[in-house]
Amino acid sequence: CLENTDPRTRGRGIQLLSQVLLQCYSLLQEKEVLHLVLFYENRLQDHHLVIPSVLQGLRALSMCEVLSPGLAVSVLKAIFQEVHVQSLLQLDRHTVYSIITNFMGTREEELKGLGADFTFGFIQVMDGEKDPRNLLVAFQIVRDLIAKNYALGPFVEELFEVTSCYFPIDFTPPPSDPHGIQREDLILSLRAVLASTPQFAEFLLPLLIEKMDSDLQSAKLDSLQTLTACCAIYGQKELQEFLPSLWSSLRREVFQTASEKVEAECLAALHALSACLSCSVLSSDTEDLLDSFLSTILQDCRHHLCEPDMKLVWPSAKLLQAAAGASLRTYHHVTSSVLPLLLEQYTKHPQSSQRRTILEMLLGFLELQQKWGYMEEDESALLSLRAPVCSVVFSALTDPSVQLQLVGLRALTVLGSLQGFLSPSDLELVVDHLIRLALHEEDSQSSEAAMEAAGSLAPIYPKVFSGRMVPRLEEELQCVSSSEWEEESSRDHCSLRQRCLQALAAVSTHTSIVRETIPVLLQHLRKVQKGSEARNAQDMVPVCQSLYRVALQCQQDAESCWYYHQTVVPCLLAMAVQAAMQESTYPPLGKALLEEEVLAAMVSVISAATTHLSPELAAQSVSHVVPLFLDGEVSFLPQNSFPCSFQPFEDGECLEAQRRLVALLMAFVCSLPRNVAIPQQERLLRELLALSCSCNCPFTATTAAKCFAGLVNKHPAGQQLDEILQLAVNRMELGLAEGPRRTQALTLLLWVTKALVLRYHPLSSCLTDKLLGLLGDTELGPATADGFSLLMAESPDVLHKDCHADVRIMFRQRFFTDNVPKLVQGFHGAGPDVKANYLKGLSHVLNHLPKPVLVTELPTLLSLLLEALSCSDRVVQLSTLSCLQPLLLEAPQIMSLHVDTLVTKFLSLTSSPTMAVRIAALRCAHALTSLPTTVLLPYKARVIRALAKPLDDKKRLVRKEAVAARGEW
Repeated sequence: CLENTDPRTRGRGIQLLSQVLLQCYSLLQEKEVLHLVLFYENRLQDHHLVIPSVLQGLRALSMCEVLSPGLAVSVLKAIFQEVHVQSLLQLDRHTVYSIITNFMGTREEELKGLGADFTFGFIQVMDGEKDPRNLLVAFQIVRDLIAKNYALGPFVEELFEVTSCYFPIDFTPPPSDPHGIQREDLILSLRAVLASTPQFAEFLLPLLIEKMDSDLQSAKLDSLQTLTACCAIYGQKELQEFLPSLWSSLRREVFQTASEKVEAECLAALHALSACLSCSVLSSDTEDLLDSFLSTILQDCRHHLCEPDMKLVWPSAKLLQAAAGASLRTYHHVTSSVLPLLLEQYTKHPQSSQRRTILEMLLGFLELQQKWGYMEEDESALLSLRAPVCSVVFSALTDPSVQLQLVGLRALTVLGSLQGFLSPSDLELVVDHLIRLALHEEDSQSSEAAMEAAGSLAPIYPKVFSGRMVPRLEEELQCVSSSEWEEESSRDHCSLRQRCLQALAAVSTHTSIVRETIPVLLQHLRKVQKGSEARNAQDMVPVCQSLYRVALQCQQDAESCWYYHQTVVPCLLAMAVQAAMQESTYPPLGKALLEEEVLAAMVSVISAATTHLSPELAAQSVSHVVPLFLDGEVSFLPQNSFPCSFQPFEDGECLEAQRRLVALLMAFVCSLPRNVAIPQQERLLRELLALSCSCNCPFTATTAAKCFAGLVNKHPAGQQLDEILQLAVNRMELGLAEGPRRTQALTLLLWVTKALVLRYHPLSSCLTDKLLGLLGDTELGPATADGFSLLMAESPDVLHKDCHADVRIMFRQRFFTDNVPKLVQGFHGAGPDVKANYLKGLSHVLNHLPKPVLVTELPTLLSLLLEALSCSDRVVQLSTLSCLQPLLLEAPQIMSLHVDTLVTKFLSLTSSPTMAVRIAALRCAHALTSLPTTVLLPYKARVIRALAKPLDDKKRLVRKEAVAARGEW
């Protein structure tokens, strides 16, 4: 074939040889490679039909390690001389780029020996390339030419022209593109070329300025981002000639653009230019361009700052801040001119709205100061203006305008973070202002912002806050708790007390302050418990909420966390035990502490105080808490002289109050790290199991079941776990069979099933089957259906990752795969009186499933979901609607097939007696508009007519949704 006179036959021969070489190039010897290279070079002069196969052979040889010196140069010279690359097909051009890339990777020094001829040869190869796949490789070759210092010689402009002709990239991949090349890939690859060398600057900067003035937003953005990238490698020399034009374009865009993206990129480019000029190394006879550049910016922008009501005030401020943030030099130059002006303008303009604008601008410059930290007094314009700056900020805090107060608080936080800026007398004023705003400001926004500011500043000035703010807050709290209030002002009294508690929590962001605030909060809780209002749970919950907030703030600091735990947990347990014993003996006292709302708040506190303990400290604590509940061991509790023994797991009606405290045991043991051993765990599990099945109080039985489930979830696998689970299954089967405690047995079954489903325990499928069977029970079916929500949802107090539960990834998907077919089957075989239970269970499972998974299963389940909409149970309706709404947006093609049924169902539910169902139906009617227009047009008039009725709904939230949906239709 190789000697045949027909070019096609010769081509097939060379093609076979090239394919063989691509398989075995690594086995060739040096002489063989030499012989083959000479043969292939000669073939480059052959007929054009042969060339593609020749290039494939040369690609194989370019990967040989035994290539003799000089052959790489010889091959490339032959390609440059003999092959008109751009007349080849895409794949063959790609082969040429691959040969060049291979040689650049292995024969760099040889290729550099060619000098600028290699660069010129490559320019000829690349000139006119259009295919995105080839361009990505070609751009990479140019980057390597520059990065590895190949000689560009007199061809710098030609190399720039051959790449810059693609700027800005205008490429949209075809819909079914198998290559996966995106426009962004090409943009970034070309940008890396253009911004790779200062030698391109004289050609590139005029091009960027021209494209910045383009009407195309994409061209503007690309130009600005490329300019920002170039500033990283340019110096003053490259930028000098073009600075006025660049500034003019940037200023015009920021002053005139309606696009936030363009504005952001302009500011980034100005920041980069200023940083570049700041960092340039100058020779002694070179003019420093930075000062003149910044003076131009100040001259064009400074006067706009005097007009806080005009539209150019913010663009000017942003430009100045972008330049000022580039370096310490730029910050000093800009602020020395701008800060005195802003302070003067604040005094000149009495209106709150104008002052707010000026203070927000000032705040922007203050925030930039944080980047540089502490500055010497002779360098910093800010330190020299300490008194007027503080005066302006303090005046904002006393202004009646809430919006100005909020900006003032942000400014105060920034000033406080600048080390050494606030004097001791300033700090005293700061604390006074924060207390006044936190406690006595009518607007809750200012109050919350003041507390947040106190929390930010407290770790910086712990002595000031623990010595001045905490005692003042304690004094206010005592005053408000002991005063006699008129009935009409009791709401104010309650609000002030709540704010005191919130402020004490907010400021507890440093260990030394926590040691001051925790005793105050606990003392107040004791006082509330003993006082005449003790029957009102609403007085105790805010204290627990404040304790909870402090617990969260202590979690990241080991010292604070342990102090909090060993102070708060025993105190809460002691108060609860005291209240439970008083309930057993003298019913009136301490009753509020045993109410569900208060116990739930205490559960959050104890759980948050326990989750972040180290295993050693947790083990120390568990050795006290578990014996308290199992053996009545109260010696570790403060004030532990109780009127009778503590026996929460004993029988007897008089111990009902004590049994409620199992909630606090649950909060503690279910939040321990998994590697902490629990003393007497088997006994504890048996006691909890017995309590959950035998207790008449639903709260206690549920709590015991949750505690049992939390421990089972973390229990190491093995015989002990199997035995306790078998015992639990026997108790549950007995309880579910008949009798007065079927509900308790169902609750236990649900929680144990959840505990095992989360950890993929083999018994979970058996227990789930029991639940599926109970859906057909006329008495327990509805509660079982609701239980499927419990199985799938996040639990707030046990069995979640934050309390170290064993939660496997994708447990919901696994539960769905294993059980939804059984639910569907059960629905079809169920009697009419229990069908709704299966629908409700199914809708709960689907509601908690990740939407991508649900979309894939939609075709098989949609008919059931539509049937669920006809169910009279409002929970089923609501759950199904909330499931369908996102699917309308994410799977429009599938939903379009059922549009007739969907429109009918949604419109009928807009007149449901339940407000939540009406709102959900209207949201679904709104979501229908995301389906293809051609599908919707036949229903348009009907829907608009039907949606007129809910416009007059008696509930505002329904009317709001109706307006949105009808408007979209």
